[in-house]
Amino acid sequence: MAKIKITQVISSNGETKRQKENLRCLGIRRMNKAVEVEDNPITRGMLAKVAHLVKYEVID
Repeated sequence: MAKIKITQVISSNGETKRQKENLRCLGIRRMNKAVEVEDNPITRGMLAKVAHLVKYEVID
């Protein structure tokens, strides 16, 4: 199954609690640190809510 590499590029200061929780559930702890998660509909939904804070790429 494919994976997604996610990196936070913009601070979560001033964002809603829900957006901060989505970052935490994706495994993102701090700025400029990359995590790899499985590509599934749940992950894609969380990623859509915080897309303005992160950059991501699909890894085969």
